[in-house]
Parts: sequence; structure tokens; C-alpha cells
Amino acid sequence: MADADTERARRFARSILQEFGVSTPPVPVDRIIKSRKIALQYAPLDEDLSGMAYIKEGVGIIGVNALHHPNRQRFSAAHELGHHVLHASEISRAVHVDKGIRVLFRNDVSALGTEPMEVEANAFASELLIPEDLLAAALEGEGVDLEDETAIEALARRFRVSPAAMRFRLTRW
Repeated sequence: MADADTERARRFARSILQEFGVSTPPVPVDRIIKSRKIALQYAPLDEDLSGMAYIKEGVGIIGVNALHHPNRQRFSAAHELGHHVLHASEISRAVHVDKGIRVLFRNDVSALGTEPMEVEANAFASELLIPEDLLAAALEGEGVDLEDETAIEALARRFRVSPAAMRFRLTRW
């Protein structure tokens, strides 16, 4: 199994941001997904499933758990977009092998950060929703104390991500 290439994932995310001319948060992830001709669907899923990415009859589909917090839904949508952008060949190959459909679930296992495809999709989603340059601009040259819940929550609201996602991003600057 190959190691995760997180820098490649971040480059793809930055390329998409540049393509869409995103210059301020929050990043319009739904619009980006739809513009790539990927169907984005929100539906109630089991609690442990955040989202899924698959291709059916040549059409890319992203499913997001409608029961989760909207900020978590945004991260799930960005994560699944990462699979479509970074792992299209795996998804396409799986379509052929697995009776026309392969589903990549985002669940507790993917959150462990041990599976290279999941690590790459998380890096992609993090860079897409919290781009380094926009985060630097938001911090205005100042640092932020990771123990300062108020500051982290304010940044998270600005980018429409969870405080946990923001804290994770700040620790992997």
C-alpha cells in the first residue's frame, strides 16, 4: 500500500480554489461540486456514516448525511469531492469490478487517518475549506492560541467548519 500523498491532495484543492477565484471564506463547496457535474445528495444515513462517493453509470455521486451538523456536512462533501478528484481511477476501476458501483464510505475508520486514500481526502478537504492563504489573512499575521476556544470558534464560524476541523488545520499549517 502506497503512502498518502497529502501535498498532492493540497495542490489539487488549491488548483480548484484558483479555478473558482475563491478569495474569501466560506468556500462554496456545494457550488464547486455541482459545477464538476457531480450529483450532490443529502439524505439521512446511519450516525457513523458521514458521506459516500461513488460512480454509477458514469455519473459521479456524493452522498452526505443530512442528520449531521451543517459544518460537518460541508467537510464530508469536500472530503468526498477529494475522492472524486484524487481517486477517480480507483472509483472507475471499482465500478467495473464491483457490479457497477463502488461506495467509499466516510466513517469512523476513515477518521482514524490510517488509510492513504482517506488521509489524502482529508488533506484535500482541509485545504479546500480552510485554504492556507485565506487562513493566514484571517489571522492577520497574528497567531492563535489553540487553547482559546473563543478564538477557534470565531475562526471556525468564518470558514463554516467545525472548531475541531479548524483546530486540526491549525496544527498542520
